[in-house]
Amino acid sequence: MSIQTNARLARRPAVQGLLRDRGDLLVVAGLGSAIWDVESAGENPLNFYLLGAMGSVVPTALGLALAQPSRRVLALGGDAEVMMMVGALATVGLRRPPNLAVVVLDNERFGETGKQASHTGSGIDIAGIAESCGLPTVRRVLDQAGLDELRGLIHRGPGPVFASVKIAAEMPPVVMPIRNGAIGMARFREALLGHEALKV
Repeated sequence: MSIQTNARLARRPAVQGLLRDRGDLLVVAGLGSAIWDVESAGENPLNFYLLGAMGSVVPTALGLALAQPSRRVLALGGDAEVMMMVGALATVGLRRPPNLAVVVLDNERFGETGKQASHTGSGIDIAGIAESCGLPTVRRVLDQAGLDELRGLIHRGPGPVFASVKIAAEMPPVVMPIRNGAIGMARFREALLGHEALKV
C-alpha cells in the first residue's frame, strides 16, 4: 500500500544535506539523477558512480559494506532503479550489515525516460517492501525533520537502514562526474585502500 502524499522535497538540497560533513562515508550512487545529485554535493574520491548499471546500486553497496565492515556505506538510488533489483533488499535483510544505509530518492517516476509513472507512483510502498524483508530501521521521509533524522541514521544508526525520501519530479541540470568507469573505479579503490591497491 502506497503512502500517497503531496509532500515533496527538492532533490538537490536533500542530497546535499544528507552528505554534509560526510567524513569517510562511502557513497554508491545509482544510474542517472542520483549520480548528478551526489556530484553536485561535492566531488569526492569516495563516491562510486554506477554509470550505465541500472539496478546495481543496492547489490554493489551491500558487497562493499560486507567487505568493509568498519566503514559506513550509503547506497543512493532512484525508486525505479531499486525496484529493478528489489530482491536485493531481501539479501540485505538476511545479511544485515550494520554499516549499510539504503536511501531511495522516490519521485514516483522513470525520470530518465520521460517521467512515466514508476511502481511507487502506481501504489507500491517500497519502504513496506524493506520492512517485509526484515530491515530493522526503515523510514518514510517527507520533510526536513525526517531528513535531519536520516542523516544521523546514515552516519551512526543501527543498520541496515532503509529510507524512502519523497522528492519532487523535477530534473535539475546534469552535474557530470568522471565519465570513464575504469578511472573512476581506480580512483575510488585508491581512496579506500591506499596507493598499494593499484599495484594488484
